[in-house]
Order: sequence, then C-alpha cells, then structure tokens
Amino acid sequence: MMKYAHDRIKEPLKLRSPADIKWNLAHDVIIVGFGGAGVSAALEARAKGADVAVIDRFSGGGATAICGNVVYAGGGTHIQKEAGVEDTPEDMFRYLQAETGGIVSDRTLSHFCEGSADTLKWLEQQGVRFKSTCTLKKTSYPASGIHLYHSGSELNPRYAKLARPAPRGHIAYGGFRLRATGHPDFYAPLRKSAFEQGVSTYLQAEAVRLIQTVDGRIIGVEIRQLPPGTKAEKAYIRYSRRADKWHLYAPGLAAKYRRKAQAVADSHARTMFLQARKGVILSSGGFVMNRDMVRTYAPGYLKGLALGTSGCNGSGIALGQSAGGATQNMDRITAWRFINPPHAWAMGMIVDGKGARYVDETLYGAAIGDAMCLEAAGKATLVINHSLKWKAMREILPWRARAFQYIPAFISMMFKTTKGQTIDELAEKTGLAPAILRRTLETYNAAARGERKDDFGKPVADMQEMDRGAYYAIDVSLDNKVLPCPTLTLGGLQVNEQTGEVLREDGGEIPGLYAAGRTAIGIASNAYVSGLSVADCVYSGRRAGSHAAGGT
Repeated sequence: MMKYAHDRIKEPLKLRSPADIKWNLAHDVIIVGFGGAGVSAALEARAKGADVAVIDRFSGGGATAICGNVVYAGGGTHIQKEAGVEDTPEDMFRYLQAETGGIVSDRTLSHFCEGSADTLKWLEQQGVRFKSTCTLKKTSYPASGIHLYHSGSELNPRYAKLARPAPRGHIAYGGFRLRATGHPDFYAPLRKSAFEQGVSTYLQAEAVRLIQTVDGRIIGVEIRQLPPGTKAEKAYIRYSRRADKWHLYAPGLAAKYRRKAQAVADSHARTMFLQARKGVILSSGGFVMNRDMVRTYAPGYLKGLALGTSGCNGSGIALGQSAGGATQNMDRITAWRFINPPHAWAMGMIVDGKGARYVDETLYGAAIGDAMCLEAAGKATLVINHSLKWKAMREILPWRARAFQYIPAFISMMFKTTKGQTIDELAEKTGLAPAILRRTLETYNAAARGERKDDFGKPVADMQEMDRGAYYAIDVSLDNKVLPCPTLTLGGLQVNEQTGEVLREDGGEIPGLYAAGRTAIGIASNAYVSGLSVADCVYSGRRAGSHAAGGT
C-alpha cells in the first residue's frame, strides 16, 4: 500500500522539458473527472477560450449524477423571490459560517454567498431548470412537486438566532420523475452544454500519473484508455453500470462487477500521454468507495453505507498527493441519519448505547449523524411510544413521502421494532441501562411539558410527552441495513482559495495543478448540508477552470 492508501496511482513522471516525451495529444487545460466540478471547470475554461479536455474513468457524472438534484443557493435568488422568500447574502453567510466551522476563510465564504444568486442564473444558462414551488416545513427531502425547501438546519432555534431562516435547497426540475437523481435534471444539461461548446473527452480512461518538470510544474497526465468503440470498451461500460446499479442493494455483487470492469481495463487499455499547456484540474470526487482509504483515515465510518459511484475512489486526491499536495480533514466523513419524515420520529428521542440522549432530534440528518458517530460510537436507538408510532404511520403514507423515505420507515415500524409495555421492559429487551433510560425519559417529558429547558435545545413544539406506553425502540445506528446511513467523505487536497491551485505542505502552490469539488477542501469540507456539496462543486470548478485557462 502506498503512503496515500491508493495502489493504482504512480509517482509523477519527471522531465527536464516538455520536449523530452512524445505526446499523443495536447490541450490547454486537462480536467481529471467529469462530474459536477469537472463539467463546471470545463465550461468556465472554454468560456475563457481555452482548448479543454476531460478525462473520466467512466462516462461522466460521478456522484453528482446520483445526487438528489439539490443546489444550495440563496441570498435572494430569483427563484426565492418568485416563491415570496426573503433572503440576503448576509443571512446565508451567517448560517453557513456556523456550519462550515472556519474550513474556508470568511472572505471565501462571503464571496460564495454573494455570488450564489448569479451562480443559479449561470446554471440556467447551461440548461438547468428550477421552479419556485416551496415548502417551509422541515423535511429531509420534500414531496414531489416541491422544488425549494429548507435543506439544512436553518429552522432550528440555535441557528435561527444567528441568521434569519430561508429555504435555500433549490431542486433542479426536469418534469415528473419517480426517482430523484441528479443525472437527467442537473448533470445532463451541463454535460450537453460542455459538448456543444467543444470540450473534448477521454472516457473509459483512467489517469494514473501526473507528468511534471524537474522544477515542479505539472505539464500533463498519463492515462490508460480503452479504445473507443471496441468490444472491450462496451464490456467495461456494461460491468461498470451494473456495479453502480447494484451498489446500494447488493454491495457484494457490485464489487464483483467492479473487479470484472477493472480486469477488462487492465487487459485492454492503452497508454497515452496528454500534454496540458496551461494546467491540470483534479476533480474526480472523494474516496468513500475506496475502503482502504476510509480504513486509513476514518475507520469509524466503515460500517456506514458508502454513498457514491465507482469513481469516488480517491484517485484524484492521490494524484495530488503524489506531486506533493497537502491534504486536510481526511478524517471527516458525513453520515446522514435522517429521521424526518416521519416528523413523529423527530418528536421522540435518540439515545446512545446506554440510554442517554446526545442530540436534538430535529436537526438536519447530517448533524444527527455527526453526533452519532463522534459522541456515541455510531450507536443510536430511537425511542417512541404508541401514540407517536401511529402518528408516524399516518405521516409515511405513499402520497405524503417519497418511496425511499416511507418504505424503510414502514418496514422498521412493522417488523424491526422492539416493544415494551414499560420503559424498563424496553430497556431490558434492548440492552440499555434501565435506570439511565428511565431518567432520560423523565427529563425529556419534563421538557416536553415546558417545565424545564431541553438539554439539547430542542423546541418544545417538536416534543411530545411520552408518559404512557407501550414504548418502541428502533435501531437507527450507523450499521443499520433496513435504514441505511449514507456516508460521504469531506476531506481533500488543500487549495489556494482564490485560484484553486493545489498547495504543498509549506503552503506554496504546485504550478499547473488545481483541484475542485470533493477532491479539494471547500465550502462543504467541514459539515454537510443538502445541496452544499453540489454548489461547492460548481463554485470551485468554475474558479479552477477560470484561473487555469488564464482568467481570474
């Protein structure tokens, strides 16, 4: 295993001069990874007049193609205004300042917020559509027909004190669809725009090595590409698509298809050397699918569901490291423990392995997951009573929630609950400490009655006294299979926040090398909010593309 836990990336090829190698082809800007950040970088670099090429191990899209279509945007977007929502860049900044925890400078965060409304218009210019149908109720993802919602913890009192809440989750619109994924509605228009604007592609191609002059400048990439149109390429595409299709439902089968795809690539791919006259941009996503890297940097999250595609294997980060790039927050992984809908679940209480509460259950799912992993070793049990159970059953009727929300919740409540007529009986059946769980319930009920403040700041309006049984326990831990807890890596390469250039450990830039999206440290690298990663991909991708092409 190499020092950066990636066995397919080679050390840079060092040259005295670009003339020391026979290049197959040359471009101004070469982008490794054709997902949300890569396509944004390509579009921006083309707008600056650069000859742009993108490399992707598959057909493009990456994690952006399977996202929920959400773009975090605010500060008074035209969509917000159409919905009658008031928002300012200052309110957006103050909320995100609390979420991002200083991962980027205030100057960069302010720039991101001030340009957010224009970014949404830029996306529309590339063909992405949005609608102003809005809900002000808190949910992990709104019902069909709603395209603007609170996608973070904006409504929670602790955040509402800092900034006026506003719905900023803008969902891309592409007509009625049974599934909420980012490919047809968000990514596909951007991809189409890139092709129309003359971006070249090297698909089914793996970047395995950077090419660098002896003075440290990155001047190209070595790739291994399957010959287009061949049987080998078709087989590789077939196996790769099956791997991503089955990943969420049968991880073992998906892994089998990945091995088949890799075997085809190893046998039939040809080596090419591509010159980058102006710069190389690394934008191939995070590393959640590379379990060796997760084991190295964040082993506590291994039991969570890896959310991503086969391309999220850390190769872009490893390429940057191979050239001396510094990393940050590699141990930060977001775990999404969504329990709303049904809202009745959020009115119950989540306890740790002993029976003590440790989080406000009304927070955004990533905040709940963060507390679960950092404070309770990935353990979480949701405790509700008979009244809340049947309230929850009504709230997850098919027309009130999405299938990915109501099916797991229904199965859990019907077949995966532990029942106790008393709280002590429930504790004994679940292995919790009866005295601790009883005291937790008594304290919770007192807060629900308004007799004391909740220890975690939970609003009284979102609490219900559970003074009568029966009581039910639902396992919502990190490793739950019925209610899977998706995980996504947040760390990456350190970059110059004005240009996107990759930084060395000493803080200096690596000439000619850039990073964007989840390959880099950015707005979403401390804490996750739905749509913030996609928004950061667009923001950081455009930044890198502009500077690499010679713009600002």
